[in-house]
Amino acid sequence: MATRGHPAIGRRVQCRVSLRGQRCKERQLFPRILPCLHTFCADCIRQLEPFSAPGAARGERRPATVLCPQCDAEVELPAAGADGLSTDHLALDEVFRESLLRGGGVPCDLCGEGDAGRRCEVCCVNLCEFCSQAHRRQKRTSSHSIQSVQDLKAQGRLSRPVLCSLHPGQELRLFCETCDQPVCLECSATFHREHHCCPTHDVIDGHGDSIRELVTRGLRPRLGRLEEALRTVELSQDALQARSEALAGEVRAFARSYASVVEAHCCGLLQRLEDLRLQRRNQLHLQRAQLQQALADVRGGVDFAERLLTCGSDAEILSAKGVTLRRLTSLLQSSYDPHHATTVLDDGHSVCFLPLENAGQVEGFPVVGVVHAKTTDPSRCTVQGEGVQNGREGQQGQFTLVCRDSAGEQMARGGDAVLVTIVHKDRKDCMVETTVADSGDGSYAVSYTPVVPGSYSVLVCVKAQHVKGSPFTLSVKKKLRRHGGIFHCCSFCSSGGAKEAQCGCPGTMPGGFQGCGHGHKGHPGKPHWSCCGSAVEASECLLSTARMVLGSPHGRLRTVEL
Repeated sequence: MATRGHPAIGRRVQCRVSLRGQRCKERQLFPRILPCLHTFCADCIRQLEPFSAPGAARGERRPATVLCPQCDAEVELPAAGADGLSTDHLALDEVFRESLLRGGGVPCDLCGEGDAGRRCEVCCVNLCEFCSQAHRRQKRTSSHSIQSVQDLKAQGRLSRPVLCSLHPGQELRLFCETCDQPVCLECSATFHREHHCCPTHDVIDGHGDSIRELVTRGLRPRLGRLEEALRTVELSQDALQARSEALAGEVRAFARSYASVVEAHCCGLLQRLEDLRLQRRNQLHLQRAQLQQALADVRGGVDFAERLLTCGSDAEILSAKGVTLRRLTSLLQSSYDPHHATTVLDDGHSVCFLPLENAGQVEGFPVVGVVHAKTTDPSRCTVQGEGVQNGREGQQGQFTLVCRDSAGEQMARGGDAVLVTIVHKDRKDCMVETTVADSGDGSYAVSYTPVVPGSYSVLVCVKAQHVKGSPFTLSVKKKLRRHGGIFHCCSFCSSGGAKEAQCGCPGTMPGGFQGCGHGHKGHPGKPHWSCCGSAVEASECLLSTARMVLGSPHGRLRTVEL
C-alpha cells in the first residue's frame, strides 16, 4: 500500500471557506470533495450561496450550482446537497493524526471508554490496554501486529479504516463492479447479493490505472506546457517593458536636439508609445490570467489525483474514483491546452521608432519622427501559387504565404508564427506534413508531398488566426500514368510493315493490317502514342480510359477493317 504523510495533506486539515468575512477554523470532521477536487467541510459547503436556484417544481429536488471558494469553478452539487458529495478520507486521516500530535487522547474503538495506547495495524483500530490484551487472546486476531500509538505517531503511519455509512463498524473491503462503488460484507450480502463483488485489493490495479493513465499521458504533459507558456508570457511582459523603456530613451535623445516646438512633439511621441505599451500589456495580462487559471485547474486535478494514488488506501481510491475521473476527463477535454504558435515570445520588436519619418506639423512647424507599430494582420495576408489548389500524388507541391500589415503592405521582415495544416476532407486521420521556410522578407515558402489523392483542407494561420481565404481546398490527383508504347508516326512505319502491329488510335489500313498508316482512314494526321493514341508527347497515358470506353481486350482501341 502507498505510504502516508503526503506534504499537501497538512495544508488541507482546516477548512478554507471564507464565510461572512471570517475564515472557518473548525476541524474538518466531515470533509467533502467538490467536483473540482477541492475539499471543504460539509457545514461550510451548505452555507455557500448558490447562483442557480435549486428551485423545485412540484416538490422536485434539483441540484444547485455554487462557486468553489478556492478556484471559482462552477460546480454542481448533487440533489442531496453536501451530504451527497464523496468523503475525503485522506483529510479524515490527517485530522486524526493532527489530533494525536497535539496531545489529545484517542478513545478505544472497541469499548469506547479507555484511552487508546495501542493500535492493530491489520484491523486499523485503536485499542486500550484491556482490549489490546483481549485482541491478542482471540484466536482470529492473535497473529495481528499491535504497536504503540506513540511509535506510530512518530512514523506518520496512523490512519482510520473506511467504514460503511449504512452498517457502522463494517469496513469497505469489497468493490461492487455492477454499481461501481466500494461496499462492506453486509451490503454485499443484502443490497448487492446478485451483483459481482470482489475484494478491493483485486480490483485496485485496474481502477487505479485509469486515473494514472489520465494523469501520466494526458494532464502531466499539459501541466508542463502550461507552465512553459506562462513563463513565456511573463518573459514577454518583461521584454515589452524593457523595449518600451529603450524606445522612450531613444525618443528623448532625438527630441533634445530640437527647440521648444520639438519638445512638444516629443511629449506626443511618448504618449503614443505609452498607449501602445498599455494596449499590448493589457493583452498579455489577459493571456496570463487565462493561462494561470488553466494551470491552476490542471495542477489542482493532477495534485489531487497523484496524492490519492500515492497516499490513499484501496477503499479511499475507489471512493473518490468517480469524481476524480470525471474531473480529470473534463480537464483533459475542455481545459485550455496552449499551442506554441499562440505563446511565442513577443519582445516588442513590432513597435519601432522612425526618426526621419514625416510627422506633420506641430504649432505650424514641420517635425519628423513617429512611433510605428507595424504588425502583421492575418486578415490581410495572402496565399499565392497553384500548389494551394492543385497537387499530384507523390509529387511535391508549393505555394507562398505573404504576410501584410493592416494597410495591405507586405511586411519587410519575417519571424511571424506561421502554422500550416493540410487535412484530408474525407479521412480526418490523413494529414500531410508541411514545411514552412521563412524568407526573411515577409514571405514564407510552404512545401508538401501528398501520398493519398483526394480533396484536402489547407489551413493557413498566422498568430493562431486564419489568413484571408483560409481554409483553402486542395485537389490532389492520382499519380501521372506513364505511356507503355512508343511515340510514332504510324504502326506501318514503326513496325517495318508488320501486319499484326496494332495502335491505340482509330486508324485502319486495308490488306489485313491491324494498325494505322499514313493517309488511311482514322489516322490522326500527326505523331501519336501507340499505347493510347494521344497526340501529345508530354501527356498522361489514356490507356485505362480507352479500356473503359471501348473495352479492348488488348489494351488498345479496336480497329475497323475496310
